[in-house]
Amino acid sequence: MRMSKLFLVSAILGSTTATLYEVGLFDGSKAKASDTPAPVAHAEAMIVDPSARRALFGDLHLHTSYSFDAWGMGSSHLSPDDAYRFARGFPVNQNGKLVQRSEPLDFMAVTDHAEYMGVLNQFEDPRNPAYNAVGASAIRADHQGAFARFLGAMHRQEAKPLGVDPQRGMIDAWAATLAAARKNYVPGKFTTFAAYEWSATAGGVDNLHRNVIFAGDQPPLPFSSVDSRRPEDLWSYLERYRSSGQDVVAIPHNSNASNGLMFDWVDSDRHPISEAYAQRRAANEPLMEIYQTKGSSETHLEISPTDEFAGFEKWDVVLDFSKRSNPPGSYARDALGRGLIINKQTGANPFKFGFVGGSDLHTGLSEAAEQRSLGHSSYDPNVNPPSKAEANETLHLRGIPNMVSNGSKPIHFGIEFGGAGLTGVWAEQNTRPSIFAALRRRETFATSGTRLQLRFFGGWNYSSSTLSKSDWIKQAYATGVPMGSDLPSITSSKQAPTFLLWAAKDPDNANLDRVQIIKVWLDGDRYREKIFDAAWSGHRRLERSSGKLPAVGSTVDLKTASYRNSIGAAMLNGAWRDPEFNPNQPAVYYARVLEIPTPRWTTYLAVRNQLPIPADRPATIQERAWSSPIWYVPK
Repeated sequence: MRMSKLFLVSAILGSTTATLYEVGLFDGSKAKASDTPAPVAHAEAMIVDPSARRALFGDLHLHTSYSFDAWGMGSSHLSPDDAYRFARGFPVNQNGKLVQRSEPLDFMAVTDHAEYMGVLNQFEDPRNPAYNAVGASAIRADHQGAFARFLGAMHRQEAKPLGVDPQRGMIDAWAATLAAARKNYVPGKFTTFAAYEWSATAGGVDNLHRNVIFAGDQPPLPFSSVDSRRPEDLWSYLERYRSSGQDVVAIPHNSNASNGLMFDWVDSDRHPISEAYAQRRAANEPLMEIYQTKGSSETHLEISPTDEFAGFEKWDVVLDFSKRSNPPGSYARDALGRGLIINKQTGANPFKFGFVGGSDLHTGLSEAAEQRSLGHSSYDPNVNPPSKAEANETLHLRGIPNMVSNGSKPIHFGIEFGGAGLTGVWAEQNTRPSIFAALRRRETFATSGTRLQLRFFGGWNYSSSTLSKSDWIKQAYATGVPMGSDLPSITSSKQAPTFLLWAAKDPDNANLDRVQIIKVWLDGDRYREKIFDAAWSGHRRLERSSGKLPAVGSTVDLKTASYRNSIGAAMLNGAWRDPEFNPNQPAVYYARVLEIPTPRWTTYLAVRNQLPIPADRPATIQERAWSSPIWYVPK
């Protein structure tokens, strides 16, 4: 198994206190329509009972050999069809060996870069005229050199890099991508989406990437950043497609590497965000990817200094490691606060998004299990585990060349990547219409790779006994709203909203530590944040002096890279009422669930190969999930 040293370039205010209202525990160890097109409804019939929705897990961010970076860096020779088959649980031939996923996904989207999609593949196909073109043999002999040249061409927005017209390559690759999505769509069992990645960067390094997910299966050729680096122009492409009768969304990802540009106060022309811009962005980008292999985009310690869990899988450099990424404007929690401010100023919120997770792996093989991760790729331990030399290279490699400036940065490349994330949706059926409807209404949650399930409802009339009723889910939908929604209009100025929380562990993974509610609210012309521990395992009590919940402890044995589920809970639930609610202050709430500590992938890899556990990354990880937010706006 070859692990490229240069893979990286392809990627290329408050206090913490808590107040309980009601907590129940099960311890397992003991836009305006006139401005933007309305979402298009599908013709296929769907179940309309929301209480019938179940959790489905998938990956909306994966690259195959049709991405010029994956091809050029030698990380993938697999096609979209291979990728879908692997995600469905079938063995796939990787470098002569049949590898298989740990367990099938429920849905997936192959999101190859639109920029020069399929172009380099042409040079390896003897049936393609490009195979015998001038310089073709040199490209085949030096994949990494070809990648570097095309990367530079992309940054320069060259329409014909190396004299090659990319149109033929894109047409062929896009047709094959759509065919693979149609072929592998098995309604009721596995759902595919036509999709791609729009990979714009500012200055060649500041990440502005979006994944484009189509509801239909015959969309037009992708719109790339070679066509335009302006998100507003991408939205025009999406709106044209939507006007034809099908829906489509764009999902920003790796905002943590955007150097403050992803959730800026201004548009692409550096004008302050207007009402029209805000409405347009919210309609076209109802989701954001909060976690993937290149780190968490939830928040940063500089934004949330009192959040003890804010440093999770931190990646705060731009795509080529050439400079630090400015935290403000780069993270979801900050964007939620900015959205409240902009909504007050303009009447519209541009950052009204739900959360999804993804992999962004460039091997064509989507795998989220920590035990199978190499950070930037994955493996099947029964077939192709890395050798000791390869494991050491991944764990201790330093000084990654910078393909843009040909410099070198002292970054610990191998362990910088975390394991892949997953998207959870609450959908009635495992079908395109049902899952896409969940994406559009933001009834989604993200995880760091675990399959823990998370429900989050908000309302004014939930009682302390709601969760004890056998039909509590039906009542939760009937008298309140699920994650991704607005709280209904307030009925009394003396009321405070109540939130229903429910989380269940991944059956094959760790028990749960706690459920927290993160509140962001508008205080005058600025936003504030606060973290509340709302439900937890065991018999811990909040500390009087700090209001914090003591750590759950750890059962991890670093010598054997193992843990025991002798602490934590299999399920946590509770009804939490905001003790500091002010009906005159706009607010947004979301839930965060943490598992008990388990070994990080670097620890698994080191122990298996009798290597030192890297000292400059945590040896353990608390896997987690984030619900999409619920908003409150005074009327």
